[in-house]
Amino acid sequence: METSLYLDITPEQWPVVYRPEYNVRFLGLEKIHPFDAGKWGNIFKLLKTAGLVDESRIAVPNEATKEDLLVVHTKKYLKSLNCSFNVAAIAEVPPLCLVPNYLVQRGYLRPMRYQTGGSILAGKLALERGWAINVGGGFHHCSGSKGGGFCVYADITLLIHFVFNHHPRTVQNVMIVDLDAHQGNGYQRDFKDNPNVYIIDVYNKGIYPFDGRAKDYINRKVELRHFTEDGEYLDEVAKNFDEALREFSPQLIVYNAGTDILKGDPLGCLSVSPQGIIERDELVFRKARAHNIPIVMLTSGGYLKKTARIIATSIVNLHEMGLIRGPPPRY
Repeated sequence: METSLYLDITPEQWPVVYRPEYNVRFLGLEKIHPFDAGKWGNIFKLLKTAGLVDESRIAVPNEATKEDLLVVHTKKYLKSLNCSFNVAAIAEVPPLCLVPNYLVQRGYLRPMRYQTGGSILAGKLALERGWAINVGGGFHHCSGSKGGGFCVYADITLLIHFVFNHHPRTVQNVMIVDLDAHQGNGYQRDFKDNPNVYIIDVYNKGIYPFDGRAKDYINRKVELRHFTEDGEYLDEVAKNFDEALREFSPQLIVYNAGTDILKGDPLGCLSVSPQGIIERDELVFRKARAHNIPIVMLTSGGYLKKTARIIATSIVNLHEMGLIRGPPPRY
């Protein structure tokens, strides 16, 4: 499989994947969307301020091409994105249907293709370095044939297929740990009945997407109630992650680290504190590292401006705890 996405990085670079084109700037329409369209850039700025990374020490991904996307997506689905009405329905921004599609491609779909390329690259780097973080990605509502819930490309499914195709001798089994507040129905439909992909999904059962069919494909399903707080949440994550690792032996963990579990998030409707999110990420990385399993983290959902700072603080904490390592930081 030929691709320009599997880049090599130097020893001086961290397996932290980002480029400015991740951020959506679209005639001001991004301001009416609940998602912070500049979240990814804000995370990078905070990591840079903390001295952890800078422009010369991150991995800069390429844009996923049509050929890359066709590894998972159907031609019919990709063709449907040439209609602004269809993209508006996925993005849940109705005015987009009135915008010429070439502008939709440039202002919205192109950033999503860069983030998708970033997720695929992060999968490769995790296998080489033991860990990787894509500052974007985590579009878990998109499957190979259908988008939804702001998710237009199936980057999780693509990441895993690329790993299976490029590393068949080293990776036979992959575990998805989805801790976004919403059920990850897209990749669940893509990997239905696939014994080589184990899914643990911890989500609020009372919110979108209500996909009962996709639930059947979750190996370890943890359904939470509205306003679940730190104690119960962290206990459920720890207990079920331990059980999952007893049931399945992956050679890679894909960690969908949504921050829409944060108290006050209008779409997640859970009540986890900023410290709870930091402890959750540390818990997941600590268990992966203890089992010597490479882990790739995607930032996924999070609909409050303050989530960027929480994510950046959590990544710095992972470094301070010795769970991620790279060149010496410039504190």
